[in-house]
Amino acid sequence: MGSHSDARGNMDIRDQKETFGGFLSATVWTSCFVIQSVALLTLAFAIGLGWWAGLAAFAVIGIAIGFAFKLPGVFWATQIVLWVLMGIGGMIVPAVSGLMG
Repeated sequence: MGSHSDARGNMDIRDQKETFGGFLSATVWTSCFVIQSVALLTLAFAIGLGWWAGLAAFAVIGIAIGFAFKLPGVFWATQIVLWVLMGIGGMIVPAVSGLMG
């Protein structure tokens, strides 16, 4: 028979910990963006409060989740890029639609 050891805690699990950490990080990021998108679209279109109210909610939710989970600088950079792009879009779309009508 082969040797069998009942010793616990001797296995190197660094790879498993890194994989699980990456999974949790991806889950938090994805959940944050889904929550932000739902809030933005609900306020802007379903309730009719407008794009700027939705964008403000988008930013507040991103800030709250970023601080709550102590997310890294890459998260903050992504948030800022999204805020700027959505702000520019919020100015361009009404201007273009005004030219059509």
